[in-house]
Amino acid sequence: MSDSFMLEPWEQLHDLVERRDHELVRRFLHGLPQGETARALSRLGDEDQRALLALIGPEEAAELLEGLSEAQVVEIIEELPPAEAAAIVDELPSDEQADVLGELEAGDADAILARMSPEEATDARQLLQYPTDTAGGVMITEYLAYPATATVDDVLADFQAHGDRYSDYDIQYAYITDPDRRLTGVLRLRDLLLARRAEPVTAVMVREPLSVAVDAPLEDLKRLFDEHAFVGIPVTDAGQLVGVVRRGSVEEAIRERATEWFLAVSGLAGEEELRTMPVLQRASRRLSWLSINIGLNIVAASVIAFYQDTLAAVIALAVFLPIISDMSGCSGNQAVAVSIRELALGLVKPYEFLRVVWKEGAVGLINGLVLGVLLGGVAFLWKGNLFLGLVVGGALMLNTLLAVLLGGLIPLALKSLRQDPALASGPILTTVTDMVGFFLVLSFAAALLPRLV
Repeated sequence: MSDSFMLEPWEQLHDLVERRDHELVRRFLHGLPQGETARALSRLGDEDQRALLALIGPEEAAELLEGLSEAQVVEIIEELPPAEAAAIVDELPSDEQADVLGELEAGDADAILARMSPEEATDARQLLQYPTDTAGGVMITEYLAYPATATVDDVLADFQAHGDRYSDYDIQYAYITDPDRRLTGVLRLRDLLLARRAEPVTAVMVREPLSVAVDAPLEDLKRLFDEHAFVGIPVTDAGQLVGVVRRGSVEEAIRERATEWFLAVSGLAGEEELRTMPVLQRASRRLSWLSINIGLNIVAASVIAFYQDTLAAVIALAVFLPIISDMSGCSGNQAVAVSIRELALGLVKPYEFLRVVWKEGAVGLINGLVLGVLLGGVAFLWKGNLFLGLVVGGALMLNTLLAVLLGGLIPLALKSLRQDPALASGPILTTVTDMVGFFLVLSFAAALLPRLV
């Protein structure tokens, strides 16, 4: 077997880059599965990455980066000189340009924008002003618009004259606007191709088309795409056509938001983390959450200190405290996950507390009862003391019910207060369930102490 086949993909890529053979590099990259491409690029050193992107050129480099995660693209772009980065960003779709530039330091983003083509830089600056969870934040500015005075022949002639440029567009529709750039109709390509060339576009366009405002939230966009089989929907700002939001872009944005919330729940505040990032940067991002969690856990532990005499008298309780805390926390986090997902998908509004209480309360009561009976039975069989089983089982049942209710409600409350429900729900839930769980066990035990000793 040839030695080249024994090498890892990034090692093969390193060798090909050193040989400066553009065609071999291009064929090798095209032959790699998407996941392997991302892994191979992440394992290359900074110098090799720069050499690779320079070797294949800005257009192919942009195609390569489109298949990577946003975090990895940002990491690669910020290591490039501004002129080289600008040449590549110029070739990215407009929505991805805004995503990448929005994640860079302000100075780095400005340096790249200053070196981009004026048209692309203007579009990127426009998109950067919109929140990422709105139609403006996920729309593209590559679309075709024609005046209401145009004919079918005018549109077809424009297609043929600019075929090379439009080949990169995701064209499903063309849009008709008035002299003030206000959207007046949508032209489906099928209708365009079947119409007589002399006909005015107003005769074949769809009048009063569905559109969305530039500040429409992701939840509304998802609902529209669920209700209609559209590939894209035009976006307007004060009635003027400014872009097109695609179904795939909305689905991707919702997935990315769910991922961000999951990372936040996991204690990874800020942007997506990769292991290729500097160690100190990664450590500080994790410590920002862990250091807060120390304080919250001290609050929960203070309950044990208050009942230390009861715990010393019935040492068996120490075995069950972490079980009750952990089981209740797990139940609560399940409810947190459901609420965060439903908020992300627009299935529940931040003010629908009663609905969540009703839905989660029933689940919490059933699960709490079952778990309480199981753990109480274990305590009884272990020590032969019915009252120990009642203390442990009753505490777990009540704490599970409370944890599930809080887990469902905390994300809604934080969302209504314009706080990130993912980042704060976990620590709040953990502290409360620990503190209440310890209190229930130890207070029940203190009340029944003569029966337990």
